[in-house]
Amino acid sequence: MDRNIGKKVLLAGLLILLILFTAACSNSDSDAGSTDKENDPKKAKNNELTITFRSGGSTNQGLINWLNDMVIPKFNEENPEVNVQLSPLEVSEGDYFAKVALLLQSEDTAPDIVTEDTFMVNSDASAGYLEALDDRIESWDGWDKVTDTVKKGVIAEDGNIYGVPYNTDTRGLWYNKELLADAGVSVPWEPKNWDDIINAAKAVKETFGDDVVPMWMNSGKATGEATSMQTFEMLLYGTDDPLYDYEEEKWIVKSDGLVDAFKFIDTIYEEGLGPNLSQVLNGQGSSIAYQQLMPEGKLAIGLDGMWQTGNWHENGSAPWPEFEDKLGFAAMPTQDGNDPGTTSMSGGWALSIPAKSDNKDLAWEFIKMASTPEMNLELQLNDRNISPYKEVAENPKYQELPFFEEATSFLENTNFRPAVDKYPNVSTVIQSLVEQVVTDAISPEEAAEQYKVQVTEIVGADKIMEK
Repeated sequence: MDRNIGKKVLLAGLLILLILFTAACSNSDSDAGSTDKENDPKKAKNNELTITFRSGGSTNQGLINWLNDMVIPKFNEENPEVNVQLSPLEVSEGDYFAKVALLLQSEDTAPDIVTEDTFMVNSDASAGYLEALDDRIESWDGWDKVTDTVKKGVIAEDGNIYGVPYNTDTRGLWYNKELLADAGVSVPWEPKNWDDIINAAKAVKETFGDDVVPMWMNSGKATGEATSMQTFEMLLYGTDDPLYDYEEEKWIVKSDGLVDAFKFIDTIYEEGLGPNLSQVLNGQGSSIAYQQLMPEGKLAIGLDGMWQTGNWHENGSAPWPEFEDKLGFAAMPTQDGNDPGTTSMSGGWALSIPAKSDNKDLAWEFIKMASTPEMNLELQLNDRNISPYKEVAENPKYQELPFFEEATSFLENTNFRPAVDKYPNVSTVIQSLVEQVVTDAISPEEAAEQYKVQVTEIVGADKIMEK
């Protein structure tokens, strides 16, 4: 071999070894840096903290303003190197739950904080999508400031806590005082039973004909959980027969209450006391009712939540300066005035940490900062929901909000959806059956029978009971 060629080969070999050694050192340094970032939450991956929630139109605008104007700036005072990214999903409520479930399944797509409707907490926790917060909450003094009844919404069937509530709600009967008075109904209106509601709606019908919708209830699949909770369960929990028996740990699939709840809904539509089906079976039904009909004086009674006031204030979707004078908010009576006399349903939303978040410690620091009575008061003043904090409920600024005194008082006799993992499936059955009753496809008795069959298929024959 030529001596010069040999020298060149040897030199090339040494050069390759040097490059490999340098690359190895570089990779080692990189890995060490990655480990440091994982161990130190303030040096998390890309120094980003992502928050996912439902958005679109005016949906959650109050939450967005609060995060951008209050929470994130305060958080960045202590964590200036962290980039907090809002990652909203502009979808319908039902699509939000499905989309979030997909995101939470992967480390590549899971956010660091997700807003959870409390009715989905147990289901998502059972699927392994959420991080239990018990160990963190044990060393946090903020948990004791949350109202005990509201805590139920974030405690799953396994007994663990999977979120920190940032609002709650109650439901009742919105009514136009002038329309009821003109129809001969005594105002302030305090219905004592279901018959009082039917009779008031009939009086409106007789007085105004087709010019006014006597009563609005969410009544179809398109309005999703609003149909289950605001309508069917508001009725059912006014009977003596709830959805679920916690002592027996079984679903009640046959009861007088189930039939009677379907009968009430059927009566509203059979008597022509409800809206046109094209309106109420629309996914935008709530907007039609409370952003159009009610401000225009074309809706007399609406069974819905107190958050509707958010539509009418000056920054809402349908500003209505006179709403406080024009409207009343009555407690929903029980079926026959039976104890405790009134009923409501409560839910709300919570800040949760996905199990596949790669930034859990920093996410918890953010949640703690957002979850103080002081911060929560600012949220409710902007977003118009009931606070989960006792201290906020006693604040004069909060108490001055229109109808908050009435709505907060409904918490005394409120109920919560079953915290068991099959509830979302059962809720879907309820929505479908309510729509079939409303469209006259089946009778209330047939709906109750179908409920038994379909729920049994979902939960299993060993998890049902009859009353």
